[in-house]
Amino acid sequence: MANPTIAIVGRPNVGKSTIFNRIAGERISIVEDTPGVTRDRIYATGEWLGREFSIIDTGGIDLSDEPFMDQIKHQAEIAIEEADVIIFVASGREGVTDADELVARILYRSNKPVILAVNKVDNPEMRNDIYEFYSLGLGDPFPISGSHGLGIGDVLDEAVKHFSTEIEEEDEDTIKFSLIGRPNVGKSSLINAILGEERVIVSEIEGTTRDAIDTRFESENGQKFLMIDTAGMRKRGKVYESTEKYSVMRAMRAIERSDIVLMVLNAEEGIREQDKKVAGYAHEAGRGIIIVVNKWDTVEKETNTMRDFEEEIREEFRYLDYAPIIFVSALTKQRLNKLPELIELVSMNQNLRIPSALLNDVVMDAIAINPTPTDKGKRLKVFYGTQVAIKPPTFVIFVNEEELMHFSYARFLENQIRKAFTFEGTPIKIIPRRRK
Repeated sequence: MANPTIAIVGRPNVGKSTIFNRIAGERISIVEDTPGVTRDRIYATGEWLGREFSIIDTGGIDLSDEPFMDQIKHQAEIAIEEADVIIFVASGREGVTDADELVARILYRSNKPVILAVNKVDNPEMRNDIYEFYSLGLGDPFPISGSHGLGIGDVLDEAVKHFSTEIEEEDEDTIKFSLIGRPNVGKSSLINAILGEERVIVSEIEGTTRDAIDTRFESENGQKFLMIDTAGMRKRGKVYESTEKYSVMRAMRAIERSDIVLMVLNAEEGIREQDKKVAGYAHEAGRGIIIVVNKWDTVEKETNTMRDFEEEIREEFRYLDYAPIIFVSALTKQRLNKLPELIELVSMNQNLRIPSALLNDVVMDAIAINPTPTDKGKRLKVFYGTQVAIKPPTFVIFVNEEELMHFSYARFLENQIRKAFTFEGTPIKIIPRRRK
């Protein structure tokens, strides 16, 4: 089940990014006292009162192409479509502006929960100035100070009240997967080819698929699948229509609901920088990953064409060295029959549990091959390890000092675990923990 989503909207320079960082608990968005500095939507996961949620900073109104008011209107409309709860941020210093009134009118008609947060109320005396915000017709305004963290908890208390309490029933036997990638790599065509019927609109126009579409089907051996198609992800900074600006968020929500992600590349265009950024979202989310090279039928082949392309993928996607690669064609259905089998394999590896005795044999053998490092005369001591989770497989390694477990040595242990147990297609996590 996807986490509920909070969108932070408002005109430029009211402190949206500062509030976002407060809620996310870290400085993710760039904060600068200049209107329009946030050029990209930034995404994070937050938690309040035991409820996890996704949060999106909707700064980044580009003033160069369309009238100022039109951009604000587009931003609000997209937030209405995508969010479960909207935090509308205004500024207590400037008071109610024409832009605030425009957004308020749009939000008022949305039938979505809207929380009005009046930012930059940095001292008690300023609270008397927020009453004019009642004129926006959005209920009680919450006085807050993003820079000092005042009142943020009250806003989140109100937001959590609007989260759905319904629990989506999930069939544990169903493997959920999504297709992600840049626009026009052929995701919709792949879905149609896999299903053998025209279930999703296919177009050569980039970004035709606007929404995530769920499709259930079974393979020949009876395995149940839930396939989620996602809107294409655009390159940052590129000028495009406003509805595309939320395609990444839609993909993120699909990734949240997926067990496995198919990272689709276009064989004709090769690897682009955006492909690596897009794949990074799924990797960081701990999802199983399969790299699918589509339109392979259009590539002129020589003796080592496939091998050379695979080497290029491994070079460009070094952090995905565990991901299997398959070359397919949605048009000719080349190798498409192998995809369900490959997805099942990755699913099995995601759910693999390693007995502690076997795991510790591998860890101790690894230490014998490559002794633990020292830092300032102090040597890392590894006592034992145990698996604590699946999807992705997660291992806690108990040590004398967590700080002594350098990233490179954790990666070495990961590689040794992979050699012993494969884990093809799934990331694995190693967490050092001080033994008490």
